[in-house]
Amino acid sequence: MSTLIALNSKAVEFTSKPLKMLIGGRWVDAMSGKRTEIRNPATGELITTAAEGDKEDVDLAVAAARRAFEEGPWPKMKPNERARLILKLADLIEANAEELAHLDTLDYGQPVSLTTGFAAAAADNFRYYAGWATKITGETIPSSTPGNIFNYTIREPIGVCAGIVPWNAPLMNAIMKISAPLAVGNTVIVKPSEETPISLLRFAELVQEAGFPDGVVNIVTGYGATVGAALASHTDVDKIAFTGSTVVGKEIIQNSAVNIKKVTLELGGKSAHIIFDDADYETALANAANSIFFNSGQVCFAGSRLYVEKGIYDRFLADLAEYSKNYRVGNGFDKDTVIGPLISSKQKQRVLHYLDIGQQEGAEMIIGGDAKEANLANGHFVKPTVMANVHNDMTIAKEEIFGPVVSAMPFDDIDEVIKQANNTVYGLGGGICTTDLRKAHKVAHALRTGNVWVNTYNITEPGSPFGGYKQSGLGRENGAASIDMYTEIKNIWINLG
Repeated sequence: MSTLIALNSKAVEFTSKPLKMLIGGRWVDAMSGKRTEIRNPATGELITTAAEGDKEDVDLAVAAARRAFEEGPWPKMKPNERARLILKLADLIEANAEELAHLDTLDYGQPVSLTTGFAAAAADNFRYYAGWATKITGETIPSSTPGNIFNYTIREPIGVCAGIVPWNAPLMNAIMKISAPLAVGNTVIVKPSEETPISLLRFAELVQEAGFPDGVVNIVTGYGATVGAALASHTDVDKIAFTGSTVVGKEIIQNSAVNIKKVTLELGGKSAHIIFDDADYETALANAANSIFFNSGQVCFAGSRLYVEKGIYDRFLADLAEYSKNYRVGNGFDKDTVIGPLISSKQKQRVLHYLDIGQQEGAEMIIGGDAKEANLANGHFVKPTVMANVHNDMTIAKEEIFGPVVSAMPFDDIDEVIKQANNTVYGLGGGICTTDLRKAHKVAHALRTGNVWVNTYNITEPGSPFGGYKQSGLGRENGAASIDMYTEIKNIWINLG
């Protein structure tokens, strides 16, 4: 019997009204007057509506951000003053964490336990970058030029930075494109997914409550083809960061060429998770399940290609199928839910289509598929799914499914599995389970991927760089890498002779 968590009263109040955009410190409707319906993916029910922005709204937001960067109090603010504002914002996120978590669960369906963790991580992310605000330094460079030459560098903010964020973990994904640029003195414009804008709009109220100057943070809601494309091609946007599909990432690059703006891309993945027969079996089983079923598989670095050493392959898959039964599928406000819905009916049909293709190409679905239970009928649910008899050249082994579906393959030796793991256009994540430290190091160094987890999975932290090789992206987010991505280096030469 389900036990539903009561929706936070402030979340109820926030979603009881049509949502507007934050531009230049003012809450405004779209210039066109258009609105987009926001629905609960677990029930199909209408939550509220949000302003549907367009190019004209982007122009207003960019102008506001430009004024705030060049004319407002923001560029004159001392680093320690920026740090204090950012820390105040982190405290407000923490104080309102339950509301923000409930808004995320309402909006994209995942369990409250998960979205609560994301809200806490958002506060931690701001606290981490508040520390950076007072530590942006240049360097003095010894000069070999004749004469008394003083040669040094400084780091300066890039200017107006735009962030385009996806619908999986909407608040946390947005924060990663706000905290670092603010810490170094940029202004920002963020476009949330048209399907999940609610928590970010509530966050924007906290930005105002913290006392950030008008125009420093702007939120424009709408579709990628309109708002996203307008931001990417806008000649007065200096930097764009995008998380989403590789296909759209390529479009971002093309659109950004109009003024050669700086670009950070965190794109798709088809990560390999390698289980050796010497691994701690129970740890490997838990890691294999967590790496793909976490967040309903809606994770760019999900361990969706599972390579298991041949001697334990059959047993491991049978146990993984049994283990997956522990992942209760249901409404994110049910205390027992582990896997919530996919974001939309379109995404659910996409995932089910891949399951059909996999079986047509010879793979076997051991467990999972469409969730047809009566209590799940109105939502977009897919059960944890294990596909066996998969080969690396099958569609389900090559293309990102973005759902709770793992494609399992046996392997014989270490060199073979390294080759198979690297045989992909992606390179975002990878996992290794083994008790042999030498083997772990060999494989970790050989994998062509930006992140590798050994005997664990899904760990990210504000201080650790995150990003991918190959078609999984450009640049890195988090850590000192984000400071590099949101600052320009200026070299200054002074003749003291």
